[in-house]
Amino acid sequence: MSLFIKLTPRIPVFELMFFRSIVTLVMTVFLVRKKKLPFWGNNKKVLILRGVFGSAGLLLYFLTVKEIPLASAVTIQYLSPVFSTILAIFILAQPMPKFKWLFYIVAFAGVAMVKGFDDRVDATMLVVGISSAVFSGLAYNMIAKLKGQDDPLTVVMYFPLVTLPLIAIPTIYTWVTPTWVELAWLIGMGISTQLGQLFMTKAFQGENVGKVAIFQYLGIVWALLFGFFVFSETFTTQSLVGMVLVVVGVVLSVLYGLWEKKKLKASA
Repeated sequence: MSLFIKLTPRIPVFELMFFRSIVTLVMTVFLVRKKKLPFWGNNKKVLILRGVFGSAGLLLYFLTVKEIPLASAVTIQYLSPVFSTILAIFILAQPMPKFKWLFYIVAFAGVAMVKGFDDRVDATMLVVGISSAVFSGLAYNMIAKLKGQDDPLTVVMYFPLVTLPLIAIPTIYTWVTPTWVELAWLIGMGISTQLGQLFMTKAFQGENVGKVAIFQYLGIVWALLFGFFVFSETFTTQSLVGMVLVVVGVVLSVLYGLWEKKKLKASA
C-alpha cells in the first residue's frame, strides 16, 4: 500500500483515501453478502469507533508517506504496536510487565535517531507520524475488543464505510483527475489494503494484541528495498541504526511478553 501511495505524488491524501475506501468497500460488501453475515454487524458502537480511529490514523500515515522517505514513515508507524499494548492496559485490561517499558524506551530512542540524523524528517512530520501510530493503536484495540462479536469481514467493511462520509467533502475540493497509470496504482493500493486489513483483522481477533504485532516488522525490509530500488532513497548509518532500534525494542517487548505468559502457565 505504501509503495502505491509513493507512486502517486500528484494525488491528494483525501483522494487516496477515497480510492482506497471505494475498492475495499466493494470487495468487502461482496464477501459479506456471499458469507450471509449481518450487514451492519453486532457491536455497532465499537465498529464505528474502529472506523473513526482507523481513518484518522490512515490520513496521518498517508501524509507522512508522501512527505518523508518511505522507510522512515514506515518506521515511525511501527510505534503503533507500542501504543496498542499501552492502550490495551486501559481498554482491554491486558496487563503489561514493568520490564517492557525498557524495550519501549529503546524503540522511542530509535525514532529519535531517525529524526535526528535525517534532515528529510522534520518535527511536524514526526508528530504527525507518531499521532498516526496512536490512532492505529486505538483502532487495533477496537478490533481486539470485537473478538467473538463480529466477523473479521464486517470489521474490515466498517473501515471504508465510516471513512467515505468523513472524507467526501475534502475529496471533492482537492480532486485531481488521475491518469490511467495512476488509476492502476490507486486500484492496486485498494486491493493490497483489502488483503492486508483482512489478514490483520483475523490475526488481532485470533491472538493477543502484542503477540500479533511482532509480524508487522517484516514490512521495514520491504520499505527499505522499495525506497532504494524504486525511489533511490538512501539513509545514513545512524538513521538505519535508529530503524533497527525501533524494531528491536518492540520485538523484544513482544518476546518478553510471550515468555512471561509461558512462565505463568508453567507455574499454574
